[in-house]
Amino acid sequence: MGFGFNLLFAFILLPGTVVLLLIWGVTRKRAFGLAVGCIWIPVFVLAFIGMVLRWAFEKKNLSKNDFHGRYIINRSYFAGKQANWQYDSFRFEIKDNDSIYFYVTDKEKILDTYKGTINTTSNYISARLKLNMEPQTHHILGSNPTIIRNHSSFILIFYSPKFNNVYFNKGDWKPLVN
Repeated sequence: MGFGFNLLFAFILLPGTVVLLLIWGVTRKRAFGLAVGCIWIPVFVLAFIGMVLRWAFEKKNLSKNDFHGRYIINRSYFAGKQANWQYDSFRFEIKDNDSIYFYVTDKEKILDTYKGTINTTSNYISARLKLNMEPQTHHILGSNPTIIRNHSSFILIFYSPKFNNVYFNKGDWKPLVN
């Protein structure tokens, strides 16, 4: 909780509750017990709402294992012919042994494979992906990706000198339906 809530709690809610409970204990009047309830029920409701909202909007903290899986072009960012072509032309996979296989494809047919390994940095709250590719690599893999996170998933954004930003998310490749 924040500084303001701590002040409110320490100097108003807690002493006020103690005073009301003492008066309620001495007088046995129901109104003082209801007053305690009217003070604390909203506090608990607001705390619960805060926890739910935090869970809903908090960004996922990634670990190395979160990066393992298959990745396809995210066509929802820039839908159209270019995204569809990229979807049919590029995908990659990060395996459990921390190896990466980048595939240049013609739809389901793999034309070329670029291999490397991955590491992650632990200098941040959430892990960041670092690629270690073989010397002759594809232009999309020329730099480490930027990671955009939300509370349940993430997107990897690679910079390509030919295409600018290329967006990947986890998923299995399926033929496009025209």
